[in-house]
Amino acid sequence: MMKMLIRSVLCIFLACISLSSPPLFAEPTAQFETVNINTADAATLSKALKGIGEHKAEAIVEYRQKVGDFKAIEELTEIKGIGLKLIEANRNRIVLE
Repeated sequence: MMKMLIRSVLCIFLACISLSSPPLFAEPTAQFETVNINTADAATLSKALKGIGEHKAEAIVEYRQKVGDFKAIEELTEIKGIGLKLIEANRNRIVLE
């Protein structure tokens, strides 16, 4: 009798939790804006990219003005302070066209 009562209470508790929270194993639906690194200004770059502040964003724009448009996202590593780890953190946010 006691086991049935505990089981019933546990089932009700789990049902309440599942109704009030998102699924534990659901894919996150990250909403973020994308940015074209060949056309965006420094303010837009620093706003849209994680780990890119005003200084690095200005360096991206300067590099683009000197060398030309980026052909690949990995070219960002030519800019001091931007490495592959930072690029990977922003890969889904960066577009070239």
